[in-house]
Amino acid sequence: QLQASGGGLVQAGGSLRLSCTASGRIFAAINIMAWYRQAPGKQRELVATSNNLGTTNYEDSVKGRFTISRDNAKNTLYLQMDSLKPEDTAVYSCNAKVFDRRWAEYWGQGTLVTVSS
Repeated sequence: QLQASGGGLVQAGGSLRLSCTASGRIFAAINIMAWYRQAPGKQRELVATSNNLGTTNYEDSVKGRFTISRDNAKNTLYLQMDSLKPEDTAVYSCNAKVFDRRWAEYWGQGTLVTVSS
C-alpha cells in the first residue's frame, strides 16, 4: 500500500527528500499521512503529519527544517529535509491512517537516512 524511498547518506547541513507512494484508494479517502523515524536504540517518534484537509504538524526538533507535502495527483507524500543534523539519523517510515467506513492503518517499509558530521 505504501512505498517509501529517498534515503541515503548526507553530510550535516545537507538536504534529502523522501517520497512515499500510496495507492489511489488511500489518497481518495479521508486520511492522515505521516512520517515517523526510529534512531538506533531509541523509540519510534512522529516527525510530521499531513491530512487530506491540508493541515500539517511537526515535531519540535524538525520545525523550520523539514517540510511535509503531498501531490494528490501522484498519490505521493514527501518529506523535504533541510539543514540535516547527525541526530536526524534514523530509519524513516511513512504511515497512513485512512477512514473508509472505519479507520485502517498502513505502514510503508523504512528508508535509512544517515547524516554524517
